[in-house]
Amino acid sequence: MKFFSGFSLKNDEIFFDDLLEKSHYSVAGFSYGAIKAFHYVQAQLKNGHRVDTLQLFSPAFFQSKDAKFKRLQTMAYKKNQNTYLENFKRECFSPYKSLNTQDISTKLEDLEELLGYVWNLNELKHLVTKGVNIEVYLGGEDKIIDVKFAKEFFLEVSTVTYIKNANHFLQKK
Repeated sequence: MKFFSGFSLKNDEIFFDDLLEKSHYSVAGFSYGAIKAFHYVQAQLKNGHRVDTLQLFSPAFFQSKDAKFKRLQTMAYKKNQNTYLENFKRECFSPYKSLNTQDISTKLEDLEELLGYVWNLNELKHLVTKGVNIEVYLGGEDKIIDVKFAKEFFLEVSTVTYIKNANHFLQKK
């Protein structure tokens, strides 16, 4: 199993241990890492490799947000990166207590990619035609992504598991 971590994080697969498909032919990603996992699967298939399952945990989904929202996010990041990341992580765990995470350094380009990414439904459908089972997990209390739009979008190509009282890390307590 190959796992891609969320924005500014590393080793965050521990938060999804109960849900992870731990097969050699599975790929998973959390939030920003879901984008990376999707692109990795595309490359694997293009190179003739087998992928059975793509798991997207709280996939970064901002294509329903307007330009003003994205501009405010990047301005806040530029103003004080540390404060932005602290607030970001707090919101990821909201409405529950924040847990310890392993952090990595970030760049403005990473945030811009995260906020500007547009999921392509046809490319996701192509994965399905190649035999990839796509699983999407969303938390009903997620304060980071647009859960309603993400749910509607991904339902067409995947199994969507909606965890009613869960946050961005899919925790319920």
